[in-house]
Amino acid sequence: MGYAEVLYDVKDRVATVTLNRPDKLNAWTAQMGREVRAAMGEAAADESVRVIVLTGAGRGFCAGADMGLLSGLSGNAAPGEDAEAVLRREAAGGDAARPDFRGPYAYFPTIPKPIIGALNGATAGLGLVVSLYCDIRMAGDGAVFTTSFSRRGLIAEHGVSWMLPRLVGLQNALDLLLSARKIDAHEALRMGLVSQVLPQAELIAGVTGYARELADFVSPRSMAVMKRQLWEAQFQTLAEATAVAGEEMRKSFAAEDFKEGVAHFLEKRAPRFTGR
Repeated sequence: MGYAEVLYDVKDRVATVTLNRPDKLNAWTAQMGREVRAAMGEAAADESVRVIVLTGAGRGFCAGADMGLLSGLSGNAAPGEDAEAVLRREAAGGDAARPDFRGPYAYFPTIPKPIIGALNGATAGLGLVVSLYCDIRMAGDGAVFTTSFSRRGLIAEHGVSWMLPRLVGLQNALDLLLSARKIDAHEALRMGLVSQVLPQAELIAGVTGYARELADFVSPRSMAVMKRQLWEAQFQTLAEATAVAGEEMRKSFAAEDFKEGVAHFLEKRAPRFTGR
């Protein structure tokens, strides 16, 4: 499909979704939200795609919600209220998606392929929230992060009160949310908000290289199952997670990718995983 506010590209089994309002630091709009959802769905359905990269065009990842959505609001209105209702329906994921993953930005865990956030420059407010739902986050050394909400008279929106403490701990989450102070990429790394910091000029190449390594050497079936296990384990006991693992291991033994995983190791050749 055609996109107006995102770019979509597939190369070497990696789909790259780029927020594309660089003159506005990729400020988030309802249309951008719909297009990101559609692009993620397109990548999920494309058997040639193994990994997804989400990034922003120009100097920033996403500076937050477009201020046009915030200005002039009063009473019980919410930014992009009508659009949000549409996004909730589109992101519902049907009966297969647990209710926790049916929000307008919380559907990333239902995409059965790894989503890597390549965070270049400003990652603020709603932009930060969206980045939290990526499976892995890597930042350029010029990236700057802020929650923003408390300095706009808002609250911890869109599940960030659940997501952020799980990534950086309660103390850091309270600090970032209450103060809305800006932190740089290296402090984000120390907190655990991102997994790697790369030179800004090398960010996309570094993230794409990591994504291609996953695409070339890892079973897509294994990635899909493990991603689902890890996200759903956030709501399970150890006993429940162990029982799920036992059942998934049984299924793995019967899968083509397991047979190929053993064969390529013994034959000392590159893997030819099919995802089946």
